Amino acid sequence: MSSTQFRVFLLFSLGYFVSYVFRGVNLGFAPLITRDLGLSAADLGLLTSLYFLGFAGAQIPAGVLLDHFGPRRVTAGLLLFAAAGVWVFGAAQSVGMMMVGRLLIGVGVSACLGAAFKALAQQFAVTRLPSVNGLVMAVGGLGGVAVGSPLTWVLTFAGWRSVCGALGVLTIAAAAAIWTMAPDARDTHHQAELVSQFKGTWHILKSAGFWKIASFSVVTQGVFYAMQSLWVGAWLRDVMDLQPGAAAALVSILGVAMMAGCVGFGAMARSLERRGISLYAFSGIGMTLFVVTQVLIVLRVPLPAGLLWAAYGIFGGTGILSYAVLARHFPPHLIGRSNTTLTLILFLLIFGFQIGVGAVLSLWPPTSGRYPPAAHLTAWGILVALQVLAAIWYVLPSRALAQQSRVQAEPQS
Repeated sequence: MSSTQFRVFLLFSLGYFVSYVFRGVNLGFAPLITRDLGLSAADLGLLTSLYFLGFAGAQIPAGVLLDHFGPRRVTAGLLLFAAAGVWVFGAAQSVGMMMVGRLLIGVGVSACLGAAFKALAQQFAVTRLPSVNGLVMAVGGLGGVAVGSPLTWVLTFAGWRSVCGALGVLTIAAAAAIWTMAPDARDTHHQAELVSQFKGTWHILKSAGFWKIASFSVVTQGVFYAMQSLWVGAWLRDVMDLQPGAAAALVSILGVAMMAGCVGFGAMARSLERRGISLYAFSGIGMTLFVVTQVLIVLRVPLPAGLLWAAYGIFGGTGILSYAVLARHFPPHLIGRSNTTLTLILFLLIFGFQIGVGAVLSLWPPTSGRYPPAAHLTAWGILVALQVLAAIWYVLPSRALAQQSRVQAEPQS
């Protein structure tokens, strides 16, 4: 890895770390803001999921901007909106203003993941993308660790509003670092009019190959992030009857395991491809193991909790390999838009899953702020069923993937 490649990797990993912290910070805030504002599970699900709605709503324009102006300018500029959003959230005295803050945060970090993958695709050979993408996910995944035990510890001596203020400062610092130190992309030449660039996104959405690649990935990833960023904590408290410290420790274990999985599966993918196992097939195997792990959790099999939640984290990140599959299916000038289109669909599903779980839980009356195990089992059972259906579609033969080459993927724009 050259010095420029390392700098790109480090800076855009930092951006994704910030994005990941914002994604899951309400996991630690949830008991506090629920107590302060008297929120139900449905209210909390809606408030938290607005991050994902803002993120998803900005994906298509973010993808166009990434392909038009490059990752450095777009990421640094949008992060300023995230900083403003977390300050609005922290200062809000009403649920309405908190919702505005979460939406702004989602918009502000909307390009972080797509920009990282775009920047890496410009710097690394396509055969190295599974491993370097996995490394970015691992570094960013430290944010998932941070919202576990570390955040719980910070909240013992600092209020959640003070934490929001500090997160705004961190976000401004990340934006400044990316703006001043990240190189400009060498293939960014203001390729076409913005209207033509949007036509490229529409072409991706019409691609049968895109939907075949995305199907299983967006559902499994949607469930993983919807649960990790909010409802895992409630499951650990309500179903497993764990104290806050023990629950936070398992959340951190999950985050560390996800990082290990991203790195390990990225490295394994490259090795297995040389042995004739396609990236598409390998990703499908990992996602299937993720569904199996959830079934074991829902059935409450007598296995150590640390082992089960580590498996949840390890296999939960395998769907990210689909981004590398897309990089081989679409030409270079569409990578930014194909990445952000996949992310758009993913985050719409996270938004829906978080609201849906909250709505299902609210069908049962809470006792002392907790919902009965039957409520959680019903919600997660529905999610598992959806993933099984997506898996069936994923493994069915696809003429689109067999016949459509990268060169045929899109007319020049």
